[in-house]
Amino acid sequence: MLTDFLLNYGYDFFASGWMQFGVAFGVSFLIMMIFGNGFINAMRRWQKKGQPISENVPDSHKVKSGTPSMGGILIIISIVISSLLYMKWSNPTGWIALGSLIAFGAIGFADDYKKIKSQSKKASNGLSPKMRLGLEMLCVLVLAYFINKTMPPYIPGLSVSLPFGIILPLGFLYYVFAYFVITGSANATNITDGLDGMLSKLYLPVLIVLIVALYGATRIGFMDTVMFLPQASGLYPVLGAAFGAVLGFLWFNSKPAAIFMGDVGSLALGGFMGTVAMLLKSEIIMGIAAGMMVLILLSSFMQTMYFKITRRITGTGKRIFKMAPLHHHFELKGYTETKIVERFFIMSILFSGLALILLKFA
Repeated sequence: MLTDFLLNYGYDFFASGWMQFGVAFGVSFLIMMIFGNGFINAMRRWQKKGQPISENVPDSHKVKSGTPSMGGILIIISIVISSLLYMKWSNPTGWIALGSLIAFGAIGFADDYKKIKSQSKKASNGLSPKMRLGLEMLCVLVLAYFINKTMPPYIPGLSVSLPFGIILPLGFLYYVFAYFVITGSANATNITDGLDGMLSKLYLPVLIVLIVALYGATRIGFMDTVMFLPQASGLYPVLGAAFGAVLGFLWFNSKPAAIFMGDVGSLALGGFMGTVAMLLKSEIIMGIAAGMMVLILLSSFMQTMYFKITRRITGTGKRIFKMAPLHHHFELKGYTETKIVERFFIMSILFSGLALILLKFA
């Protein structure tokens, strides 16, 4: 069965993968560089007052008031255009990854638009939590169905890959697993996008891990722990475009930020990251590589739960951190924004390095 499958798909993608990655990266980065300033000016004119600064951040963020948001729109446009130019249209993996990017970006756009239109400092004036989670669930169900369809016939359907080459069939629970992976990724990137340049810097090392996983998945025997997934070759230009777009956005988003990514960008990149990980059967590896984002997400969850539990028991809610998520805690402890971003970036590199080691040996 494996031989027939390989003969049907051929080996032409072996030679073209890195070429597609490189040119898509270059085009995507150039789009960001050429149109970045014009896009920022257009967003500034359209939004007028910019993104309202949330009341749930340190007072030092007030100086950012008036900075335009929704820079993620240009990121999405850049990735889509570059991918379509160089991807193999008959390969479904690229379409699924782009579909995730656009779908989660649309949810983020609706959330951003409501906040900017109302000019409210309360996050609750965006999409309601139920509406947002419901839309994300709908997206994940569709994505998971098509992701499963891309798996080659020698891999059990509705299954997950565990360390040491273990394949675990999940049945219907596969969709539950997909929900946690993809929406978890989306919400982790969303909550990480709190300081100038931070999400981009934490995201790029994770992308590198996914690129290495992609290389292993399209090379027989390159990594004993990575299963052969020939259809995944369609992700080369898409990942190249994503790398170029995020790097290009960092040019404008580094401190002091000329524009914020907004939910449209952070949700899109997070949903995209989780979807690519599932297409590569590298969900756990991705989770380790994104360890810094996971810690930031957990800090917010722990703060909320601890406050609710202690309020119920004692009548007065208590907090673990000075402020959540984690980066705001360190701001209130006196660390500068630049120091926090750089140290979190170092941690992201270390987590990604650990993920690469496990990718090779576990």
